[in-house]
Amino acid sequence: MFNAKDRVLIVSCKDDPRAVGRIGWIVDEVPPGPLTQGRWTVNGLGFFIGPTLCETAELQKV
Repeated sequence: MFNAKDRVLIVSCKDDPRAVGRIGWIVDEVPPGPLTQGRWTVNGLGFFIGPTLCETAELQKV
């Protein structure tokens, strides 16, 4: 389980493959629900990569 502002490494990402290998932070204050289809919002991945949705299995805490 992740919390807002947790730093995470993206190990894989169906939403945006360019984000793989990058470190960002969790935006969500609460666990993801139906609106994001159970995926976490990760931000801070780079200048050309906006907030990305990733499943729990695609993330690793740093």
